[in-house]
Parts: sequence; C-alpha cells; structure tokens
Amino acid sequence: MVNTGPRWPRVLAALLGFLGVAAGAFGAHGLRGLVAPEQLQTWETAADYQLLHAVALLAVSGWQQSTPSSRLQFWLLWACGLIAAGILLFSGSLYLLVLTNISAFGPITPIGGLALLAGWLILLACGLIRGGDVAP
Repeated sequence: MVNTGPRWPRVLAALLGFLGVAAGAFGAHGLRGLVAPEQLQTWETAADYQLLHAVALLAVSGWQQSTPSSRLQFWLLWACGLIAAGILLFSGSLYLLVLTNISAFGPITPIGGLALLAGWLILLACGLIRGGDVAP
C-alpha cells in the first residue's frame, strides 16, 4: 500500500509555485517604473526564493509520501512546515517591504531565512540517516 500522507504540502507547493510565477510577472511588468531599481531587485529575490522553495516543498512532499518510515515522515513534514513558514516570512516580508515601503517588515525577513535554513538542515539529517531510523 502506498502512503498518501497529508495533502497540504503538495497543494501548498502548487499554490506557492503559481503565486511565485505571478509575483515574478508582476514584478517584471507591473512594478517596473513604479519602484526604485533596488526595490525591484528585492521583489525579484523574493519571487526567486519563493519559486525555488515551492519546488523544494513539492519534492519533499513526494519524499514524505514514498517513505514507509513514520518517523521519517514526521521529520519530513516538519521540514515542509518550516519551508512553508520560511517562504511566507522571507518572501512575504520582502513583498510587503516593496509594496508598502514600511521598514518594519525588514526584520521579519531573517526569521524567514532561519526557518528555511532549519528546514534544509532537517532534510540534511533525514538524508544522512540510514533506513529512515529517525527518532521524533
């Protein structure tokens, strides 16, 4: 029997991928000339990170579904959650910073970066452990 696992990581990955493409297009066509070039670069960075991590989230959801180890599934779902939170906080704060020019959103960005890093560290640990023997 194939483990179907929770659907939210793959659904969220698809949504974030769609929104990342839309954000990139909006930055390239809707914001050009309306914001300073450095703000446009910030927007592009946010869209790039969102798209990259949406693909990573999709890959991790596939990994999570294919493993028979419930412990490994547990940690892979944690990684999915951290990556999703990281996208929201990192890219979301950058989008808000560009759109509103409110500098209070700037300090949120590194928190999102830390969430992304934590998600990647969990994936590293999951990849290093043989046989999926990961304690929750």
